[in-house]
Amino acid sequence: MHHPKPSEGLAYLSLLIVVALLAITAAATLQLGVAIQKREAEEELLWIGQQFRDALVSYANATPPGANRHPASLQDLLKDSRSVIVRRHLRKIFVDPMTRQADWGLVFGVGQSGIVGVHSLSDEVPIKRANFPEALHNLENQEKYRSWTFSVE
Repeated sequence: MHHPKPSEGLAYLSLLIVVALLAITAAATLQLGVAIQKREAEEELLWIGQQFRDALVSYANATPPGANRHPASLQDLLKDSRSVIVRRHLRKIFVDPMTRQADWGLVFGVGQSGIVGVHSLSDEVPIKRANFPEALHNLENQEKYRSWTFSVE
């Protein structure tokens, strides 16, 4: 009959502790990776939102007398043919980095006069809650990405 030496049990226990520590480290690394990806997607959403906002301002500034200052659809930002010279205020309809789709929530002006802003359709909670640029101060303390509105008004 074989009697285990005290050092054999200690080696087994040490191995279990090492495996547990590796599992905890792997889980923490995964969580950190997810947080980094979300923060990068947030930064991309802020950049894209500003592109939409700038395009809406450009569209409004290029309005001929008597025409609506706000586009009826986002496609109007891609090709504005309200005057003789066709203008492109936006190069493409961007994909929302939070939903990974090219669908955006639209904000309409008073009396449905046209699009004055866009927002993400994501119900996720943002990581960034403060320290936005002055032009985006309305994003402070918002509970969801859906509330991050990029508008001209």
